[in-house]
Amino acid sequence: MSYFNNDDCQLHYEEYGHGAPVLLVHGLGSSTRDWEYQIPELARHYRVIALDVRGHGRSDKPRERYSIQGFAEDVAALIEHLQLPQVHLVGISMGGMIGFQLGVDRPELLKSLCIVNSGPEVKAKSPRDYIEIAKRWSLSRLLSLDTIAKALGKLLFPKPEQAELRQKILARWPQNNKRAYLASLDAIIGWGVREHLARISCPTLVVTADRDYTPVAQKQAYVDEMPNARLLVIEDSRHATPLDQPEHFNSSLLAFLAEVEQAAPTAQPQ
Repeated sequence: MSYFNNDDCQLHYEEYGHGAPVLLVHGLGSSTRDWEYQIPELARHYRVIALDVRGHGRSDKPRERYSIQGFAEDVAALIEHLQLPQVHLVGISMGGMIGFQLGVDRPELLKSLCIVNSGPEVKAKSPRDYIEIAKRWSLSRLLSLDTIAKALGKLLFPKPEQAELRQKILARWPQNNKRAYLASLDAIIGWGVREHLARISCPTLVVTADRDYTPVAQKQAYVDEMPNARLLVIEDSRHATPLDQPEHFNSSLLAFLAEVEQAAPTAQPQ
């Protein structure tokens, strides 16, 4: 286990393997364990760094207002702390939002971007959107983490053969700090950088499950606004694609990373 400090917050990260750096950023209410099926495969080819975002996992959980921009600044600080060259950043859900924010604010830090089941904004644009966001905000405060875990496990992994994955959610989700979890949820609601997507010029792979919370067409719409992005749809998957379809996800990610590396042969990995 390794730690570094940024803005008076101690942040936990893990490192594996050697080669060009691949930085993994988890989703809301999760941790480096989001990537348990990816790290062994990626580490055979790359230097893999997985971060616990502030308020999550083994990182500090300061009593403050969190923001996606603040999370992105922590990621930038880790890149600078480790003196990394440009990184391949892979982010799922909230981690994808952090990736978008970093791509807009610090594009020089990124060699490539892989966004998984995420988007460049969380803004209500219809009465239904307002209702859904208000419902999630309210239920997150009213319900216990154990209750949320049970509902989430059934939603993400509904198949009988996915009992082990449901059990992971049941065991891990209640380990969250409720205050930090709610502060992170608040950071997501109303956030957006969609109007700045043209700043992200690095190769970008947007991965969406066919049964994610938001439709495939919504992802295609913002992919079309980016100068160097493409969309990959993974079938028979929900929001936790790296967990419910690890083989397909891993092979697709490795192919994308290899393509980017081959296109930049002068890069010097650490």
